Amino acid sequence: MALDIQTDRQQAHALLDLLPPSKLGAVCTLLEVMVDVVDEDELTEDDRHAVAASREYFRQGGEGLTFEQVVAECGFTMDQVSASKND
Repeated sequence: MALDIQTDRQQAHALLDLLPPSKLGAVCTLLEVMVDVVDEDELTEDDRHAVAASREYFRQGGEGLTFEQVVAECGFTMDQVSASKND
């Protein structure tokens, strides 16, 4: 198993070395999200409480909303969202 992890890391590093500078920022952002890196200086105390409450909600089995539910709560239809993709 450790060998597989080392091989995966080497492959990831090799792929990063092949990226043009214009795409490196996007990969860094993705990796930060994947490892849950949060700049604590950017969060207010209210933000920290909201994040903690959200994590607790989901830890206790809470369910999120579907995209369709969010669209409806914002007062849009899925047809409107689909049409906006073509703009």
